[in-house]
Amino acid sequence: MKISTFARAAAVGTVLLLALTACSSPKSDKTPSADSGATAFTPLTRLELIAPAAPGSGWDQTARATQGALQTDELAKTVTVNNVPGASGTVALAQVAPKKGQKDLLIMSGLAMMSGVVTNGTSVSLDDLTPIARLVGEHEAIVVPKGSPFTNADELFAAIKKDPKSVAIAGGSAGSADHLFIGLLAQHYGVKPSDVNYVPYSGGGEATTALLGGKVQAGIAGTGEFAAQIESGELTGLLVSSLKNDGSLTFAQAAGEIDPTLEFANWRSIMAPAGIDAKLRAQYLAAIEKMHAGDAWKAELKKNEWLDNYIAGDEFAGWLKTENTRVQSVLKDLGLAK
Repeated sequence: MKISTFARAAAVGTVLLLALTACSSPKSDKTPSADSGATAFTPLTRLELIAPAAPGSGWDQTARATQGALQTDELAKTVTVNNVPGASGTVALAQVAPKKGQKDLLIMSGLAMMSGVVTNGTSVSLDDLTPIARLVGEHEAIVVPKGSPFTNADELFAAIKKDPKSVAIAGGSAGSADHLFIGLLAQHYGVKPSDVNYVPYSGGGEATTALLGGKVQAGIAGTGEFAAQIESGELTGLLVSSLKNDGSLTFAQAAGEIDPTLEFANWRSIMAPAGIDAKLRAQYLAAIEKMHAGDAWKAELKKNEWLDNYIAGDEFAGWLKTENTRVQSVLKDLGLAK
């Protein structure tokens, strides 16, 4: 897989490097046994999986895909998904972080949570969890309601440049991947990022409701969150953040067609409480490794058009430290760091 480099202004370049490094780091050659010393796998009896956002969000979709794949492949007998939305995932993080050593508990994490720790000034961070694996990346989609006067991203940002307050854009929490990509596009089109009328919502379901109800003029989320409405014709796809417009969904433009350096992807991962014993960590690593190799998970990747950017164990833990440094730099440059 390729790793892109960028030559834009400092803040924008850092955002791009963050996004593309997140989605295009090479896969690990390690297996759970090599990473943890485990030699045999015992299926999990029960597992609670925390989705740190509302139903319909990217985190929720990834959690439920993980739930289904683990159960289909008989890697876990019972998996329940509980939604704990709020503050870019840091409400859920604050609930899980104190549960040191607790078994049968995993939490979805990702770029938005890492960013939320900085923008919300929380006392806990991803350092208070045990890294298990980075699972997927997802391109961003910008959409408008059916009948919108905007037919592509060029027209949308021309209107924003003329009168920023006249165009409200629904997206995820402040500092999320959605927000970062809008800031990147604003820089490209000569708009001050802080001038964009960005309206944060806790999940893709709420953003879709706002779009269909006429409360906002455009929306941004991971491609999977708007897929059903794009296919039904309720929403029109203006822009996908991939290099080429070659997915199953129809968009007027791809980011790479405007400028190759605008390619952008979010990432999502799965983590456990801190302080779990080595045997349990090895069992989690083995379960997720087997899930990743299975047909059920591959089907979820295809259905949701997720990028497979899997790395696990110690490699994932090391990557997180580098990524966190980049995130903090980006947010500082965009004036979002507390």
